[in-house]
Amino acid sequence: MYHQPVLKNRRTLLERAEKFISDIYFTDCNLRGRLYGDSCPLESLASFLSPKRITFAEASKQNFAPHKVGDTFGPTWWTCWFKVTLKIPESWRGKEVHLLWESDGEAMVWRDEEPVQGLTKEGEKTSYILSDCLKDEEPHSVTLYVEVACNGLIGAGQGSMIAAPDPNRKFSLQRAELVVFNRDVQELLTDFEMLIDIIKELGEGEQRGYQALFIVNEMVNLCDPSDPTSFSKAHSLAHSFFSQRNGDSQHTVHAMGHCHIDAAWLWPYEETIRKCGRSWVTVIRLMEKNPEFVFTCSQAQQFQWVKSWYPGLFSQIQQYVKKGQFIPVGGTWVEMDGNLPSGESMVRQFLEGQRFFNHEFGILCKEFWLPDTFGYSAQLPQIMQGCGISSFLTQKLSWNLVNTFPHNTFFWEGLDGSKVLTHFPPGNSYEMKGKVEDVSLVYITDSTVHVESVKRIFSVLTKPKLVCPQLVKTVKNNKDKGRANHSAVLFGFGDGGGGPTQLMLDRLQRVQDTAGLPKVQTSSPDKLFSQLQADSALLCTWTGELFLELHNGTYTTQAQIKRRNRQCEALLHDIEIASSLALCRDRNFQYPVEKLQELWRLLLLNQFHDVIPGSCIEMVVEDALRYYEDIRSDGTTLLNDACGALGSKGNSAGVFNSLPWERHEVLQIQDGAGKPGLALVKVPSIGVSPVKDTQPVTPVSVTVQADGTVLMENGILQTVINKDGTLASLHLISANREAISDSCHGNQFVMFDDVPLYWDAWDVMDYHLQTRKPVLEVVQPVRVTSSDGLRGSVSFTLRISDKSTITQEIVMDAMCPYIKFNTEVKWAESHKFLKVEFPVRVHSPSATYEIQFGHLQRPTHRNTSWDWARFEVWGHKWADLSEHNFGVALLNDCKYGYSVHKNTMTLSLLRAPKAPDVNADMGTHHFTYALMPHTGSFQDASVIQCAYNLNFPLRSIQCTPDAVPWSAFSVSSGAVILETIKQAEDKEGALVVRLYESHGSSVTATLGTALPVREAWHCDLLERQGQSAHVTSEGITLNFNPFQIVSLLLVF
Repeated sequence: MYHQPVLKNRRTLLERAEKFISDIYFTDCNLRGRLYGDSCPLESLASFLSPKRITFAEASKQNFAPHKVGDTFGPTWWTCWFKVTLKIPESWRGKEVHLLWESDGEAMVWRDEEPVQGLTKEGEKTSYILSDCLKDEEPHSVTLYVEVACNGLIGAGQGSMIAAPDPNRKFSLQRAELVVFNRDVQELLTDFEMLIDIIKELGEGEQRGYQALFIVNEMVNLCDPSDPTSFSKAHSLAHSFFSQRNGDSQHTVHAMGHCHIDAAWLWPYEETIRKCGRSWVTVIRLMEKNPEFVFTCSQAQQFQWVKSWYPGLFSQIQQYVKKGQFIPVGGTWVEMDGNLPSGESMVRQFLEGQRFFNHEFGILCKEFWLPDTFGYSAQLPQIMQGCGISSFLTQKLSWNLVNTFPHNTFFWEGLDGSKVLTHFPPGNSYEMKGKVEDVSLVYITDSTVHVESVKRIFSVLTKPKLVCPQLVKTVKNNKDKGRANHSAVLFGFGDGGGGPTQLMLDRLQRVQDTAGLPKVQTSSPDKLFSQLQADSALLCTWTGELFLELHNGTYTTQAQIKRRNRQCEALLHDIEIASSLALCRDRNFQYPVEKLQELWRLLLLNQFHDVIPGSCIEMVVEDALRYYEDIRSDGTTLLNDACGALGSKGNSAGVFNSLPWERHEVLQIQDGAGKPGLALVKVPSIGVSPVKDTQPVTPVSVTVQADGTVLMENGILQTVINKDGTLASLHLISANREAISDSCHGNQFVMFDDVPLYWDAWDVMDYHLQTRKPVLEVVQPVRVTSSDGLRGSVSFTLRISDKSTITQEIVMDAMCPYIKFNTEVKWAESHKFLKVEFPVRVHSPSATYEIQFGHLQRPTHRNTSWDWARFEVWGHKWADLSEHNFGVALLNDCKYGYSVHKNTMTLSLLRAPKAPDVNADMGTHHFTYALMPHTGSFQDASVIQCAYNLNFPLRSIQCTPDAVPWSAFSVSSGAVILETIKQAEDKEGALVVRLYESHGSSVTATLGTALPVREAWHCDLLERQGQSAHVTSEGITLNFNPFQIVSLLLVF
């Protein structure tokens, strides 16, 4: 060491070191300027453009034209293929030789007809290693192909990241040459980067930071960039610092490589396939050089894509899975939204995902991996456990806008009492990489969360990544200090792919056990959770949903996607039940195993956490709607085939009921001449019946009153509808109770200004509530459209603006306990939010909302910040507001956003964001909601069953003239819902039936069946056989705890 006295000026010493490795300043004489040695131009460079994403085999046969560095190509979403011919100089023998490639877009290098390396400036991968140490026997003349996608790592937004893509953007290649890479310079640069990072992060108050400051200053003194022999002294000095160890009590960070790849977001599904290929082949190259490197990777769908498009790469992945380096995680088909998919859809995510991982890799995931979803249903712990999963990793609640979630490591208790060990990485990221000024806040204060989340994403795109700030923040941010001394760090570029780099691995290697920093060990999810479980005695428990206090506009955005999702879930439900019954009734019927799996996988794909929420670009919306249409078209054929087998292909009108209770409903039918009409039909549970028109106890009456209002009554309900379509009254006749509040009107459409802080498609902010404006302009007043004794209806039209209108039919059916509102909206707004309100005569501190396989309560007041943050919440088919012995339920057939404040029940209908899809929700929309006043509890009033009826319509079939009503299954308790009947995955001649307790009660129920069941076994959600079920002459006796899911394997 030099022993000349140095002033302790922290700023000058620190900045001196920063400039010494800067890629901007003093590169003519600093260390960074020596990273590359000699260079050599390419022998030749040629290209061709393709508007489509094509295979290598097809691309290599095209005509390539000469291309010069600096030439532009494009536009957005096209692909430019380059043919690169190079010759390495003989004089470079013994040198490390790279192809240096700096271009816009995302690139894949192909060699010998196989993908070998991903390249992207945004992901800090700009070189392909041709040789680590050039030898004579290595090929010196090489031909490569470089496939460049005309989009960035995070899409192609015009002007901002989440803006709609710029369709005319041009791209260019800025640099393409052979270079000698000076590895010793890179190693020393890494030393400098880490020490500078430590200085900046530990700050002026830490002795260890000053040690690093004087070490790094001395390294500058020792290092002569023009003299490589001086490097070793500086490197040794750094090594001596990094080798100073921690004590045994230091926090341990489990470092895992990761590459979060959105299945679709600001780019289409097809581009994600290539993102997977580029990212994962780069991971394989890293594993070849770093046998200790561990990489975690979720989403079976993406593995399936790679298997189909890059079979050679998939074979390499299988090898590294066996070695324990490439670790499939999560167990689901995609990283789905955690709020909107149905319970059965969530089960199928795990069923398809776990079966794929087991088939391809011989493993079942033990951890659920969902780091980027906008909230987490309270039923997920039970679903996880039923699929063999005992632990859960996410971080998204660090984005909470109002309240800071109080834990990082804890037990999460679900709706039924199931518990899973849960970990939120304290670094609050699944792609650790930001510089100090970009990520050091890491959402420490509530007030900075929203702005900092934006800054973090932009830092991903523009800044180099250093490790130490995130390691230190992992310790500082840990909210379970004293309870948990281990945590995860997930490192690698994500969202748009990219993944880890060699620099990240080198940085982590230097600080495995360095005083002043947490210990770092290369790890796996299994090691992390095993350690957390072993030390779990003091961990706290969080009960109920994990509600994200942000992104609650996603419950409503892209209404067409949400509608099609709900319809396709119902269609697949009905296909499976009808096919299962047909299989038992007609031995010649073939259960459509392969086609159903194909349709389910399409539905599950569209439940990805940026698709079903609507937070994606227009291209993705178009793809999603096309997939839904495929499900509808092919599914309808499958349903017709199954119903044909059920009805013995007769020519008389019949009805199929896929729900486990008898239904007595008005149904639209056609008479023998094909003329449409109505019939009141009665159909047994999960069965079929010929249409036999019955008469209602009380026919529906419709009366136009002197003041222009319309009175409708069906013996259960009486309603008065104003000329503008609002409800003046809704009276429950048997209880003599009025449902609509005094001096208020129900069915009041309201508009709000909807301008969030940044995340347009994602967020609706609390201040939008201050902009409420009722929709008042009447275009067509209420008029009677049907006064048949079976159905009464009125219609009207309102004008929202000069661009948008609402046309609605209010329907009252005979013997129906709710009134329906069939709605058409022509919508052409910008940054507006349409809702409908029902102020009801109920007083209760909480409202109840249906979720997957159950329901939960949320407050109707805003006492605390936790209550206030739930100003917009999600639910499924129904919400209910009840006081003792009376309540009102709000049902719907395709909506998910709700608000119940005090006594006003509000259903969110349509939004109009402009990013990332400038045309989001524009067009004509159809949806139905219903209002149901009731006595007693909502459970006893059959609100749950009525919501099912609204969403699962009776299906018209053909049957023989002498057909008699037939029921395949029944359930003795109204608390138990028979949700699913399907063919077993691995057992011929067997069905799987899934039931759940829906009331929140402990109950014993009997599952009756007309089918010839020989054996009945309990099974888990992966259909693994367990204990035998108790079978009696009455059926199968089952005991349920509140909200418990029970699956059975029935053998015939």
